[in-house]
Amino acid sequence: MTDNNNTQLGNTLWKIADELRGAMNADQFRDYMLSFLFLRYLSDNYEAAAKKELGKDYPILKDNDKRTPLTVWYEQNKADVAEFEKQMRRKVHYVIEPSHLWNSIAELAKTQSKDLLRTLQEGFKYIENESFESTFQGLFSEINLDSDKLGKNYEERNKKLCNIIQTIAEGIKEFDKGEDVDFLGNAYEFLIGKFAAGSGQKAGEFYTPQPVSNILSGIVTLDSQDPSSGVKRKIERVLDFACGSGSLLLNVRKKMTDAKGTIGKIYGQEKNITTYNLARMNMLLHGVKDTEFAIHHGDTLVNDWEILNEINPSKKIEFDAIVANPPFSYRWEPTEAMGEDFRFKSYGLAPKSAADFAFLLHGFHFLSKEGTMAIILPHGVLFRSGAEEKIRRKLLEDGNIDTVIGLPANLFFSTGIPVCILVLKKCKKFDDVLFINAVDHFEKGKRQNNLLPEHIEKIVGTYKDRKEETRYSRRVSMDEIIKNEYNLNISRYVSTSVDEEIIDLGKVNSRLIDIEKEIVKARDLHNGFLKELGLPPIL
Repeated sequence: MTDNNNTQLGNTLWKIADELRGAMNADQFRDYMLSFLFLRYLSDNYEAAAKKELGKDYPILKDNDKRTPLTVWYEQNKADVAEFEKQMRRKVHYVIEPSHLWNSIAELAKTQSKDLLRTLQEGFKYIENESFESTFQGLFSEINLDSDKLGKNYEERNKKLCNIIQTIAEGIKEFDKGEDVDFLGNAYEFLIGKFAAGSGQKAGEFYTPQPVSNILSGIVTLDSQDPSSGVKRKIERVLDFACGSGSLLLNVRKKMTDAKGTIGKIYGQEKNITTYNLARMNMLLHGVKDTEFAIHHGDTLVNDWEILNEINPSKKIEFDAIVANPPFSYRWEPTEAMGEDFRFKSYGLAPKSAADFAFLLHGFHFLSKEGTMAIILPHGVLFRSGAEEKIRRKLLEDGNIDTVIGLPANLFFSTGIPVCILVLKKCKKFDDVLFINAVDHFEKGKRQNNLLPEHIEKIVGTYKDRKEETRYSRRVSMDEIIKNEYNLNISRYVSTSVDEEIIDLGKVNSRLIDIEKEIVKARDLHNGFLKELGLPPIL
């Protein structure tokens, strides 16, 4: 599908969501809408793989037969079902029973079947517990099909779901040309953004605007030592320790594949259960196999993910690319023992009032020597004193802060404040720090400002070639930063203000004299006319 068709599909589905959600708020209905899209994707992908696996044995149905081909095959080949499902688990890593396929569910919705709700519940349970080789327990935990928001009793809820699913099925059908099942991944991303826009500050929990995501992914996929040489040929592992819906991770993957590079395994961590499930769905919707990613539900600051809790440095997992958009100035409760935590021990603990540097140090600890980390943070981390100044000073003295990028205000749904991107490296080629002040480069919107492709290209291009430009970017020596007491406030180094025009007072005075002479001459002429008319002169 073209980008235009993708947008049209997204808008169609959003209109459907807005019309059907009824008493539900956007957050509540989001989970239903996205789960149904996910089921449609899994079904399409599974049926395509089954058709390939069965070849000429794949049933061809008459136009008036509303069953799915797999339903017919299962009925005719009961003795072979177990072996078939074994093969499907090996090839596509999951199994969906014929009655749980989207087309089966959609037909139940179309006929207003009383069995729809029960079948849907069974299907979600099967996918969670039995479908995948690796467990997807709780994938639909936030989808309450028994919610009073859907209806007071089973019959009302069943009728509501029939209406929702039938409308979604009809809306998708217009855009489904059968060429590519991955088109639903783009629709999923589009809806996440739309739901985020309608959720106000809550959206900050799980959504990074696509333009900002493009900047981060564009930076971390470039060669760490020499960004001007272009995109890396391979990224072994990529991490987002506050991954939300997983969009940042997927963007890094897309950047690599578009550049004909390769990417290994994707790692993400998310504390919020709802967005954790969104992330897992999002990975699969974009064709990432369950063996190609690991998303952990847990608290990053506590570091409860076993694979990241290895004390032995020789066994520590490292990442070639790290991206993150953690909660801004999140209040946390560090314990005394955390002062000895391997992530913070050399730097000190971030203050309770703002965990920004705690998030940063967590990610930085796992960055490989040839890796790049790009993290979105509030501007306060650049200049706040106390514990944060101590951490900032050590990172600078160790040569770990490579680039500081100032972004325009009001880009995020969660906050209107301007934010920055810090680019960090364990080993960097340049001794200076590159400052990019992009605060004035954006397209103004009604609710949120937006970064256009040219704005993104300018930021990434400036980082790539380490270019200096008046009122936009500058390479600053450590000596100058030390003189400024390790303050990284961007405007100290790159001012966007235009120099005032130098005024020549001599020329101004001469002009004033000339003007005065012209006034006297005009007054004398006017008084001459007044005298002829017998009127008193102007003094």
